[in-house]
Amino acid sequence: MTELLYQTDSYLKEFSASIISVDSENRSVILDRSAFYPGGGGQPCDFGTLEAGGVLYPVEKVKKQGDDILHFLGSTEPLPAPNSASFGTLDWERRFKLMRTHTALHVLCGVVFRDYGAKVTGGDMEPLKGRMDFEFETMRRELVREIEAAVNLEVRQEREIRVKILPREEAFQIPDLIRTKINLLPEGILQVRTVEIAGLDLQADGGTHVMNTSEVGTIKVADYKSKGAINKRIYIEVE
Repeated sequence: MTELLYQTDSYLKEFSASIISVDSENRSVILDRSAFYPGGGGQPCDFGTLEAGGVLYPVEKVKKQGDDILHFLGSTEPLPAPNSASFGTLDWERRFKLMRTHTALHVLCGVVFRDYGAKVTGGDMEPLKGRMDFEFETMRRELVREIEAAVNLEVRQEREIRVKILPREEAFQIPDLIRTKINLLPEGILQVRTVEIAGLDLQADGGTHVMNTSEVGTIKVADYKSKGAINKRIYIEVE
């Protein structure tokens, strides 16, 4: 089982770990602890480097498999041996952009749910760009501009972002914890990680976020589209 360091400290850029398993065929290693986000919930995985045995390997992909995090290593050098020490370093510039983008999408989600009662039907992101789908029957330019203004007003409120890991039973006592149309949390999950934007939004989420909305920057609604009778897509850019 890999200890998920990113769940409690999104600002951790470097970490030491022990290599507990090596897959030579797929050039992947499992660490006992990791700050690399493996992707999920629309947020892409982290990149970076892993140093072990005097070799610096690029981390080209990260993936969660059960309770383990697989780190796929580049380079033509032989893989490190199991039980050897390693030192991981994140591509911090990319990670921080993703943190800003993810929080921006939560601000958008919070505003739309608060003001219009619309739930999320899908979403995706890349550094400083993202899109979110909502249950809207109609969407027009005036409405989009209202949403953009409200979102940026919330960002300027310098709202604190709080992360907690709660027992499943306690978490599901929180009203409207699941903002997606479909509950994506498997029954076997005993602990639920929640992300709260103080005074605006509180929902279950596994990704990485900034500590305060002031770090997000300016959110621009770049485009919007109809994806069905009651499914409308909003595209954002973070500046």
